Amino acid sequence: MALFRTHVRNPMTDLTGLTVGLVGAGNIAHVHVAAWKALGIRVLVHSHAGAAELAEGYGLEVADSLDDLLAAADVVDVVTPSATHREITLAAIAAGRDVICEKPLTLTAAASHELAEAAAAAGVRLYPAHVVRFFPAYKAAYDAVRAGRIGEVAVARFFRQASSPAGAGWYRDVARSGGVIMDLMVHDLDQARWICGEVTSVYAVQSPPTVDGISPVNVAAHVTLTHAGGALSQLRATWGATGTQFKSGFSIAGSTGQLEYSSAEDTGYAEELQDGASDGDLLIPASTLGESPYLTQLRELAIGLRGGPEPRVVAADGAAAVYLAEAARASMETGRTIDMNSFDPAGVPA
Repeated sequence: MALFRTHVRNPMTDLTGLTVGLVGAGNIAHVHVAAWKALGIRVLVHSHAGAAELAEGYGLEVADSLDDLLAAADVVDVVTPSATHREITLAAIAAGRDVICEKPLTLTAAASHELAEAAAAAGVRLYPAHVVRFFPAYKAAYDAVRAGRIGEVAVARFFRQASSPAGAGWYRDVARSGGVIMDLMVHDLDQARWICGEVTSVYAVQSPPTVDGISPVNVAAHVTLTHAGGALSQLRATWGATGTQFKSGFSIAGSTGQLEYSSAEDTGYAEELQDGASDGDLLIPASTLGESPYLTQLRELAIGLRGGPEPRVVAADGAAAVYLAEAARASMETGRTIDMNSFDPAGVPA
């Protein structure tokens, strides 16, 4: 009788031997690198600026050119400014590399679909990094709604605020960043669609308005979504004054209960259900009490790239979030409600 069981590697979940080529060395690159290193994965980095410093800080290897990185990497992780995502991702796909790309996938739904079609034609995978799907509170809300724990969803509210990045660099140029809706609210546009279902109409306002393509430094956008199942979602995104505390959260009300979460007020996610709707502990720890959502995300995406189960977010989801952001911007610019059944991002329908 054997006393020890031989460990057999699962080729789908064993990530050893994987080489990730990281393109970009800005703030989000640090979070991605920390996750990849925690997974024991080799990382190469290439960037127009900051690659040497990032490599020194984390013990990475530097690729002198994008071509060098593409030749050596199994997976390309794109963490560059939004306007560069399309070009870099197309280059990676042309080199036959799987791609993980930070949100937004691109700045237009047409370009996002172009990437997805190119990846499919090349036989490689493309995953957008919509990390909020991997935050425990948001995943718990998704699971609760799907399980019918609060009945039919009637109204959902999502909010997200941060200290404005728009005082310097490319963020104020809406052609390069997409503004506060595409850059910040895109997380909650994705969440609203994920949790409440497909969207049939979009209405949006922003204060102060964008002028001549330049975003205000401090700005708030409000978007109302009507979902195919009848639910309404109300979203707010704010780029606040320097020093504004990052906060996010949601409140989802259904016919038999409510789900609530706030990063500022809570250490977890709570359900308030009518009598007899649930048994057991209803408190789920927030992300700060457990594994980094970025680590959870990149592990799940990498396993998907190795032939494992399809992850909870795919290229079509990234394109859908961009499409909703485009509709919100069209509504904001025209003052009209956008019908998603006929919306053409190239021009607001008559």
